[in-house]
Amino acid sequence: DGENCSSTLPPQSYLRIAISDTGIGIEQENINKLFQPFVQIDSALNRQYAGTGLGLALVKRLVQLHGGQVGVSSELGVGSCFTIDLPYIATDFSALASVVQPQLYIEPQELEQGGAPLILLVEDNEANLSTISNYLRAKGYLVVVAKNGEEAISCVQSENPDLILMDIQMPGMDGLEAIQHIRNNLNYVDVPIIALTALAMTGDRDRCLAAGANDYLTKPVKLKQLVMSMQQLLVSRSR
Repeated sequence: DGENCSSTLPPQSYLRIAISDTGIGIEQENINKLFQPFVQIDSALNRQYAGTGLGLALVKRLVQLHGGQVGVSSELGVGSCFTIDLPYIATDFSALASVVQPQLYIEPQELEQGGAPLILLVEDNEANLSTISNYLRAKGYLVVVAKNGEEAISCVQSENPDLILMDIQMPGMDGLEAIQHIRNNLNYVDVPIIALTALAMTGDRDRCLAAGANDYLTKPVKLKQLVMSMQQLLVSRSR
């Protein structure tokens, strides 16, 4: 199952990522075991190295799903070389040189009128916070974050965002209460708010809309769908 580093590829452009080490190495007879799920070279109960035997099997499957392949060569006591070959289509990067790349992060005080939309992301889960904020920044949006309802209300007042992404399940003041507080201020009644919830229950959408949200999406959020909803609300507001 483990292809060799020097394996022949079909006539297509491939990007090769190679990772080599100077570790203990692998005996040739054991190389095929590397890519079998739940199989480890050393299966003794008192083995020195931990693991489930899934890592390389998952890597190989993911690479194959992208049309690539994984290779390995190793010498016992010398080290190993793992490679990933992924197909790609050559792009004329000179044509992209004039395109202005979105700034990954900008401090709120640096914003100017007429610039990119400022999004307030209210989320207490670090993984979700990182995933959504990085995606939006890569799309050219400016992002400020708050991790609970109280912070959200404070950020709305200090940063005047163009749109708010509001997580509903949060400790302390939840998203519904935060939305209601924001809507009670006449200065922010027209700011678009998209409610995000991981625990979708019957009636959640109606409760979010009744509290003042403009749209409602369930987690895990499809990022393209999220941006489409954001664009529609931002365009509607600008008219």
